[in-house]
Parts: sequence; C-alpha cells; structure tokens
Amino acid sequence: VHCHLSKEFSSASSTTTVGTVTSRVTRNGDVVMEKDLLNHEDLAGDRGMIDDIFDETYREKEGPKPPMRYVWRNIILMSLLHLGGIFALTLIPSAKIQTLAWAILCFVVSALGITAGSHRLWSHRSYKATLPLRIFLTIANSMAFQNDIYEWVRDHRVHHKFSETDADPHNAMRGFFFSHIGWLLVRKHPDVIEKGQKLDLSDIKADKVVMFQRRYYKPSVVLLCFTLPTVVPWYFWDESIIISFFIPAILRYTIGLNATWLVNSAAHMFGNRPYDRNINPRENPLVSLGALGEGFHNYHHTFPYDYSTSEFGWRFNLTTAFIDLMCLLGLASDRKKVSKEVILARKMRTGDGSHKSG
Repeated sequence: VHCHLSKEFSSASSTTTVGTVTSRVTRNGDVVMEKDLLNHEDLAGDRGMIDDIFDETYREKEGPKPPMRYVWRNIILMSLLHLGGIFALTLIPSAKIQTLAWAILCFVVSALGITAGSHRLWSHRSYKATLPLRIFLTIANSMAFQNDIYEWVRDHRVHHKFSETDADPHNAMRGFFFSHIGWLLVRKHPDVIEKGQKLDLSDIKADKVVMFQRRYYKPSVVLLCFTLPTVVPWYFWDESIIISFFIPAILRYTIGLNATWLVNSAAHMFGNRPYDRNINPRENPLVSLGALGEGFHNYHHTFPYDYSTSEFGWRFNLTTAFIDLMCLLGLASDRKKVSKEVILARKMRTGDGSHKSG
C-alpha cells in the first residue's frame, strides 16, 4: 500500500513563510495579538477549506455582554452523571478484571471517535478516510456521545476561526470552569450561533455517513454509549448489572467527556507556547495523555491542518499512531504534515523560546 505524507502543506507553507507572510498587530478588546497572514489559498491546499483558520477581521460587539441563561436540563443531567461517576469509583474494587479491561477498551474506541473522527478527519480534513474507516469512526463517535459529528464540527471550526472571542463556544477568556463544562450549561453567546450559521459545512453535508448518524443520533447513543458497554460484561462474564452499567458506561463516559473538555480548558491555560506566544492555547502533555494526543494545543492552533496535531509523532499521541496504522492498512491516506523547516521558522519568529530548553 502506498501510504505517503502529503507535502503540499509543507511546500505551501514554505513559500508563504518566505513570500507572503506578514505580521500584523490586531486589537480585540484589549488583547493584542500578532498573527500570520498566510496565503490562505496555499494554506488550504487540497483540503478545500479555510474555516478553521483564525479570522483576523472579527471584532467583538461593543457594549454590555448578553445575560447568562442557564440550561437547567443540562445542569441537572451533568450533575447526575458526575454523581454516578463518583459512585462508580466505589465499585471498582468489586469489578472483574475483564470488566475494567472492557471499560478501558470502550474509552479508547469512543475517544478515537472524537480525536481521529470528528476532530482530525471531519473538522480539519487533515487526512482522508475510506468508507469502512468512516463507518467505524462514526460508530465510535456515537459511543462517545459528545453531540453528533455535524454539530461537533460546526462548533469546532467556529472555535478555531474565532478563538478566545465571544464567537468561540468555549472561550477560555471566560475562565476555566466556563471553557471546561460551563459552556454546556448556559445558552450560547449570540455570536457563536451567528458565526456557526455562516460557516461552509458543505463537505460535512455531502458525507452520507455523517448525515446518517445525524438522522439517527439519539437511538445510536442509547445503543452504543450505554446499552452495548453495559450488556457485554453482564452477558459474557456474568458481571453484576450495576457494575456493568456504572463502570463501562457511566464512569467511562464521564472520564471521556472530561478528557475532551481539558483540551478546551487546561490546554488553553497551562503549559508553554513554543510555536506562537501570541495565542492562548498551550502545549500540555498531561492533557495529551488523557485525550489521546490532543494536548499539543499551541501547535494545533498554529497548524490546524496537521493530521498529527504535534511535531512529535507518536509521543503521547495514540491517535496519530492509529491514523498511521489505518494508513498502513489502506484505510486512510493523504495525511497532511507541516515540514520541519516551517515549524522551526515559526518557533524562531513567534514562539516563546521554550523549545530551546525542552
């Protein structure tokens, strides 16, 4: 199987690094940002999209912020879920070893549905996947239960395009709690909705697998996030139904959610910024460990089109290893990678200098 790394991005970025990159200082409120103005056509390459690249032109609206409106249904459900997760922790000593192994397997599969699926494949189009792989990632994504792929992609592209502004769904400028879970407990800021409606999501609408999941999302979640993880230990090795439900379903789901949320909260607040000191996202290896490679966040916001979300290959990055394996099996292709020269040039120009010590 011919499994090449696409270098269009490297060459495109190289030429723009020399040619059309200029720096500009923008003021968003009182935040000063210096950003790259890359030639977007080169940068987009054959991904055919630029909607995950920061929009320099956006300005937050003047005047008071709209009032917070609580979503009580979400507040109650999230509270119950986390109480269930705490209760599940007390059951771990009584669980069979197979049940714990099954819970870990469910965690990894569901996490890949987010990291390799809705994130790197559908949100950023950083590699291409065949139909069988897209079906697998969609099943895994329903097991993760973090909104259907279409909605996840829309929110994530808005997050990149308007990062740390009112139009960012989990704007980290509003604090750790808001960017972690709070954004799901209140109504979205009107700018998030407005900008989300203007995105070009034609590539997602054209994917029949994604739209099939969207149509049958609720039953798919009941079946794949809760029923399947519960039934397997109970049926195959006579685990108690309580343990079968609370550990592989509830606890695994709660940990999966928090691992993803830490990318929005901790990886936007704690860590160094070797690629771009002018943006909030950080390099956070601990988050990468829990989120299967998604914590190299300063890199990812600097180069959102890189399939690995990191320059370090498989280090703390199970998702990259998974995509490489799929490529080896002929199920994935056309992985986008940024060249070492472009990365180094960017570190020298806008990094915080921490790459020298690390």
